[in-house]
Amino acid sequence: MRGLPSQRKGRAARWNTLALVGLLLLAGCGGEGTSGGPALSAQRGSAGSSPAASASASASAAGCDVLASPHPMNPLPAAGAAMPSGSTMARIQRRGRLIAGVDQNSYLWGYRDPGTGDLKGFDIDLVHEMARALFGDPDRVEFRTLNSAQRLTAAADGTVDLVAHSVTITCERKQQVAFSADYFHDGQRVLVNRGSTARSLAALAGRKVCAAKDTTSIATLAAARPKVVPVGVSDWTDCLVQLQLGEVDAVSTTEHILQGLQAQDPETMIVGPAFTFEPHGIITAKRNTDLVRFVNAVLDRLRTDGTWERIYARWMGRFGPVPKPPTPRYAG
Repeated sequence: MRGLPSQRKGRAARWNTLALVGLLLLAGCGGEGTSGGPALSAQRGSAGSSPAASASASASAAGCDVLASPHPMNPLPAAGAAMPSGSTMARIQRRGRLIAGVDQNSYLWGYRDPGTGDLKGFDIDLVHEMARALFGDPDRVEFRTLNSAQRLTAAADGTVDLVAHSVTITCERKQQVAFSADYFHDGQRVLVNRGSTARSLAALAGRKVCAAKDTTSIATLAAARPKVVPVGVSDWTDCLVQLQLGEVDAVSTTEHILQGLQAQDPETMIVGPAFTFEPHGIITAKRNTDLVRFVNAVLDRLRTDGTWERIYARWMGRFGPVPKPPTPRYAG
């Protein structure tokens, strides 16, 4: 339902006044850049929680353990120390910088600060920790901004060394890229305008619901029963703009992305329970198993020394208590 002209004008005004951050995040979408510088708490816990167990059982039945990742590098060299000769990490050290694919349109996770132009967020901080472990310097990173549809290809063909971009781990994707251990749990929910009567995805039957292209979220919408009308866009801020202008009735994706959108526009609200289980991983080319082991070792350190909790509190603490990081599962 597109809405009356007066409604559209009102929403446009709201967009101008309340979603300025979203507008700024859209600027330069798809380019390259460098940076100088609470309903799912149970699911965001250990991988032994019931949603994770259910996902694992389903994956195992299909011949794939969706949460399994290669064992961490052991021992992990001291920050900045020479990496094993001939390894992917040694090649990156010789280059002098880590090349990372990230988002610049997901507020609080991977976004461009409109004041400084720097990339910031939870995933950005994880990349800085990878650079710290490689070089002893968290800023030895070349960020390449990607939209959701570009993530797997950029990792698979070696355009970037790794991608930290809220990538849900699936068995289908494991055929294309290698995944780190799960570093964050989430689930898909729904964002609507305040005043909407919808309180679930089912209540949006026959109506337009926005999600980014080539994501698990848009695939879930396409399979939803009763049917909704999926609207695919390049970036999540595009969904927010469409919702504000009355072009769609809702946005649906993982809760942490929706929280970032809601933070940009308090005239929206997140409704309904989570209806998927979404473990997230950092991705690399399948051939770079040694790099996956290195990433897993760094993630292990972040879990054990409290850095993961500090990063989470910095970006997501406003939404509720800081959870424990997911418990990794290793195989091979």
